[in-house]
Amino acid sequence: MLTKLIVRNFKRFDEVEVELGNPVVFVGPNNSGKTSAMQALALWNTGLKRWWERRGERTAVTRKGRGVAVNRRDLVAIPIPEAKLLWRGLHVRDVSRDEQGRQETSNVRIDIVVEGVANDRLWICGLEFDFANSESFYCRPLRQADGNPMEVPPEAAAVSAAFLPPMSGLAATETRLDAGAVNVRVGEGRTAEVLRNLCYRIATEQPEQWDRLREQMHSMFRAELEEPRYVSERGEFTMGYRERGVRLDLSSGGRGLQQTLLLLAYLYANPGAVLLLDEPDAHLEIIRQREIYRLITKAAEESGSQIVVASHSEVLLNEAAGKDLLIAFVGRRPHRIDDRGSQALKSLRDIGFDSYYQAQQTGWMLYLEGSTDLAILRAFAERLDHNRASDALRRPAVEYVGNQASRAISHYHGIREAVPTLKGIALFDRMDTPPDSSSLQLLTWDRREIENYLCSQATLEAYARASAEQDWPQPLFVGAESERRLTAMQRAIAEVTNAMETLGRGSPWSADAKVSDEFLTPVFSAYYDRLGLPNLMNKTNFHTLVPYVPLDEISTEIVDKLDAIAKVAESAQPA
Repeated sequence: MLTKLIVRNFKRFDEVEVELGNPVVFVGPNNSGKTSAMQALALWNTGLKRWWERRGERTAVTRKGRGVAVNRRDLVAIPIPEAKLLWRGLHVRDVSRDEQGRQETSNVRIDIVVEGVANDRLWICGLEFDFANSESFYCRPLRQADGNPMEVPPEAAAVSAAFLPPMSGLAATETRLDAGAVNVRVGEGRTAEVLRNLCYRIATEQPEQWDRLREQMHSMFRAELEEPRYVSERGEFTMGYRERGVRLDLSSGGRGLQQTLLLLAYLYANPGAVLLLDEPDAHLEIIRQREIYRLITKAAEESGSQIVVASHSEVLLNEAAGKDLLIAFVGRRPHRIDDRGSQALKSLRDIGFDSYYQAQQTGWMLYLEGSTDLAILRAFAERLDHNRASDALRRPAVEYVGNQASRAISHYHGIREAVPTLKGIALFDRMDTPPDSSSLQLLTWDRREIENYLCSQATLEAYARASAEQDWPQPLFVGAESERRLTAMQRAIAEVTNAMETLGRGSPWSADAKVSDEFLTPVFSAYYDRLGLPNLMNKTNFHTLVPYVPLDEISTEIVDKLDAIAKVAESAQPA
């Protein structure tokens, strides 16, 4: 069984260490490195097999550390158009100059170290890979600090890794392929072309396992599989199944049925292997996601295989939590999660890769009700020449959570699982009893909502006058138009104010008024209606009122909140 993977300079990884087990589930958002970790295992296995085939046990400990050439086409699990794509940032050479100014060139190596246990004995096998050209690279045992290569233990050479991407549909016809051609197509993601081949191999070579597979498919889908038949005249396989007494071709089955059959067939066709399963839950609904995970882990245990699963399914995450090894690919380093109540377990399903990336780059998170709040804060920072707040609010890592502090707390602590130094501040509408948070700074407005701080008679009248100047730049007409618009705004304010009082909603200038919906929205509707113009002021544009708020009317609370945001941003530790 493999117990640890260490990778350097491979694809997205600079250097990572990943704990392994049986089973082990890699969880995390898209583009977080789950598949890259499995491909690193596949690369190590391919390189080791090529080295062992050509050097063999007689040179398991060689002082010369001679490498063997590996063609990119040998990487059936990692199809790439050129070898350089395996290296992090495509960086394959280091160029420097010595004291005499002469240019020196050295290779940038990919290092992959795998640890495992066999017969109660721990073994370690490290390989290094040097770029040769676009078609090939060299593989040799990893050189240690003393310059000598590591030993290649026979237990490592006996490991067989098999990588399986998600089901890609099913071809209408399927020609007969040997085992090597099947592996190539699987590595290229062309699983649609190999399913009948895998079933035929199991049915003819492992009849007991074929019977078991049929029972499992019937249990899950009520589908009675027929044995695949080879039609030599066409060089093709035919395969069908019966459902409620009706015979259907395998291509008629749903994607979930085909995905499950592929997983089981691949598992039974590779007994005793390390099975690297990329999103085995793809195409399956929630109930069958849970069932397929239990099924493949049990089948792997019976066949002596080790399962490494990559998924971003909440169902698989919850199913594995507390009993299997969970590795979270979030933040800078993959890390183990053991606690079923871990905040990362609760929030991984909701946190996208972009949130983790932004949190790493900025070192702090800002939580607001919505995007209009951010626009208003930016406008006030500019109006007050609050440069520190303007800098912080220019490109913050922001998450919009409604007026729900609990969502902010959950999201924040989920990201802190990966970015322990993360700072955070949340700003919400007024709450009676804000929840406690030990590390996330929670602030609320004294007035009902942020729009209350830009809602005043003087602000609205200044806006009306300024809109006349913008729309009527000719000096001859602007004065009359300004008065017309001012009168329209004053009448709209009076009309809506009276309506609010009649309905018992109080004064629009009160700190308790919900001015965004109950006052500003109907005021601008009435104002533009009086002008005979379409309403140009939506709720999302209220931040444009900030430049018209008289400076002596801006509450000191605005400055306090901007100070707090700037302080958190300045204390952050960005990547």
